[in-house]
Amino acid sequence: MATAKDEILGALRKQVPIETPALPEVLEGDWIRYADPITQFSNLIAAVGGSCFVVAGIPDVVAQLESYSEYKKAKRVYSQVPGIETHFDLNSVASPKDLEDLDFVIYPGEFAVAENGAIWVTDKDLKHRVIFFITQHLVLVVPKSKLIHNMHEGYKRLSFEEPRFGLFVSGPSKTADIEQSLVIGAHGCRSMQVFLIDG
Repeated sequence: MATAKDEILGALRKQVPIETPALPEVLEGDWIRYADPITQFSNLIAAVGGSCFVVAGIPDVVAQLESYSEYKKAKRVYSQVPGIETHFDLNSVASPKDLEDLDFVIYPGEFAVAENGAIWVTDKDLKHRVIFFITQHLVLVVPKSKLIHNMHEGYKRLSFEEPRFGLFVSGPSKTADIEQSLVIGAHGCRSMQVFLIDG
């Protein structure tokens, strides 16, 4: 017997357009550019509650992480950045629910945007994309050469040739719904660190 949910989803599936409309073209223009995009990006990350560090390479990232008391106490760390230790094999985790005690996620960002402090991440080679939202602390590592000026440049870099999950991340989770008081880590990670490395 079909449930109400099955009926609703079935009705939605019938509404798929025959032809998928083309994505809008990214218009060329005199878009904003920064004399010092690293400072612009770092300031915006700080403004939204995160931290940004400009370092030479992965050993410096590891050294900085090991200076955090939360990282030293972490029982469950997942890293997809070569050279940074991971505590477990994510592919062996059957259900996203089994990641509820995830302390740190260290993940490579594909590129970062100085205009708004956003980093583009995808689920390429990633079994459970919930890690971006369920972890207590999110660490993103991006080569300095992949720091761009504005979102127009960012959209040009996105590939929609095949369906894929991706998102722009900027700062830890936050809300000010309750009594207009800002709460960090309300619906997702409690902290976010970004490392811009040489390369």
